[in-house]
Formats: sequence, structure tokens, C-alpha cells
Amino acid sequence: ENVQWLVEHFKNSWPFDMLILDESSSFKNPSSKRFKAMKLVRSRIKRIVELTGTPSSNGLEDLWAQIYLLDEGARLGKTMGAYRDRYFIPGKRNRTTIFSYTPKDGSFDMIKQAISDICISMKAEDYLQLPDFIQHEIPVMLDAKAKRDYDQFERDLLLEVDEDIITAGTAGVLVGKLLQYCNGAVYNNDGKVVPVHDCKLDAYVELLEQFDGEHCLTFYGYQHDKDRILERLERYNKGRRDKLWVRVYKGTEDEDAWNNGEVDVLLVHPASCAYGLNLQAGGRHVVWYGLNWSFELNDQGNCRLYRQGSPFDKVFVHYLVVQDCEDEDVMETIRDRADTHEAVMRALKARIK
Repeated sequence: ENVQWLVEHFKNSWPFDMLILDESSSFKNPSSKRFKAMKLVRSRIKRIVELTGTPSSNGLEDLWAQIYLLDEGARLGKTMGAYRDRYFIPGKRNRTTIFSYTPKDGSFDMIKQAISDICISMKAEDYLQLPDFIQHEIPVMLDAKAKRDYDQFERDLLLEVDEDIITAGTAGVLVGKLLQYCNGAVYNNDGKVVPVHDCKLDAYVELLEQFDGEHCLTFYGYQHDKDRILERLERYNKGRRDKLWVRVYKGTEDEDAWNNGEVDVLLVHPASCAYGLNLQAGGRHVVWYGLNWSFELNDQGNCRLYRQGSPFDKVFVHYLVVQDCEDEDVMETIRDRADTHEAVMRALKARIK
């Protein structure tokens, strides 16, 4: 976040001849202020090292900006446009705008060959002692009314719940609201939270009971997800002797409490803890209540527990997936992006003897 400030502070007197960019995927957008700032001083830097666990979280397009900061365009082109022209063809588009690009046949191999002399890949599980990673998709079925309303909303871009009318003006807005619907509540046009079902909440509480007292890191998607989970767990605890101790992650105090075993359920938004947070000591169960389109946030979120220093021999990641709805599309997208990411990592893999 301070890159732009640092460049503006030193301006033409940039004093550093070596630069290390940790989590370099945060520079993958060539239109971002941080990338443009780094580009201004790149010629003054003699040596640069980039580190990332997700170099191509959204596909091969993510590589250009990161590689440009390494070699100033020598391998993949001086501009993003030249890179796209060489390795991609237009995908979704209208008469004036191209919304996405698809790699040409053979592009992956050509890109891999072009950058192989300056990139190496070392997967953590090859060199570190890590627990087993077990991923589990839990199907959630909507009740008949909820499914009927969902289908109508998807078809008509309009949903009536009691006196509330929720509309989606564009396909993009609709996708976001359908994902909210899967979680059990939707923001209406005035920002008010409108509950629509408890099916995922019921499945979540049932899953917590199956953990039999083991602690659980839970990722939510929207503010109303967090609020409804807290409300539901408060009702769940009433009259129980073995109460669930629940906290919302806000900072180091919550991190310490979790790692000390004082928290049964830690609620976290994935964007607030994606990097550098060590939560592996507090539990071995990750639950995704609200699914996230970003493979990078998904992967980094799971790595809060699946990391070196875990006292557990297994880490379980549970996805609550509403069937025949937008949740399934998110999971398919995450898997597709994971495939691209894995292919890049395998191709550049360094075997250190």
C-alpha cells in the first residue's frame, strides 16, 4: 500500500539498487497505481526478486505485469497490448469493447519457454513438513420455496420478498445477488438486508456439531453472512453448557486467542487475512460459508491453517455449496483457475537436490 508514497517521496533520488516484491501478484494489474509507481523507478533498480504463491490466479494474463517488472518487457513484450496480441485472442466482446481474452493454442508453452530462465517454482509441500490437505464439498439443498424464488430471480432479474422488491439491473449485479441468495440473505435496492432462507445456516450448524468440539475457521462473504451466523450461534448457545466461543477476527488479539485455543469459531473475511497471518495452531478445520470468485483469496485463505508449523497431521477444508445455483459456478471457476495456476507452477518447478 505504501509503494506509491515511497516512489513519490524519493522521486528522482531513488536510493535502492535492489528490490524484493513479496506477494508480487498484488502488482499483476498494469493499470494499478502501485504497478505504475514501480514502473517509474524500475530503470534505477539493478536487481529485483519477486515472490508469490499465486502467480497466475486468474489465468495467464496475470503474468505480464509481474514479468515486466523483472525484465522491463524483454520476454513478454513492452506493453500489455503487445502481450495480448501475441498470445491471446479476444473472447467475450461487443462492438466496441473486449471483455476477456482466451489464450491461443500453444501460448502456454511459449510463455513458459520465454520466462523459464528467470522464474523458478518451489512448492511448499516438496520442501516443508506440511499436514495432509483434505478438501470436502458439502452439498446444500434449498427448500422448495427458496429454490422456486431463486429460479424466478435468475430468470426475471426481480425478486419479491414480503414487501421488499429486489432487482438486478445487469447480469453482473444479478450474479452478485444470486451468490448472496445462496448464503441466505440479499441486500435490497436500499441496502437493507432481506433474509430469504436458512438452508445454508442449518447446514453450517450441523457441520459444527460434526466437528465434536474441534475449532473451526469460518470464512464469510458478506456483512449479513457474519451477522446472521453470529445471531444463529447465539441462539444455538442458549441453554447449552458446552457453549461455542465465537469471535470475529479484527486484529492480533483475535489471532492470539485463536492460536491459544480460546476460540471455537473464528469468523473471518478472506480479504482481511489473505497474507502473512499464522493461524495454524488454533485448529484444523476451515469452512467456507460464503464462496469467493477469487482463486487467490481462496488459496491464501486455506493456507492460514495449511502451512508449516501446524501441530495437526491433517487440515480439512469444507465448502458449503448450494446445489444447482451460483455456488456451483463459483466452485467450477475456482477449480479452473487452480488448474491454470497448477500448470504454471509445474512448468517452472525447480528440483533442488
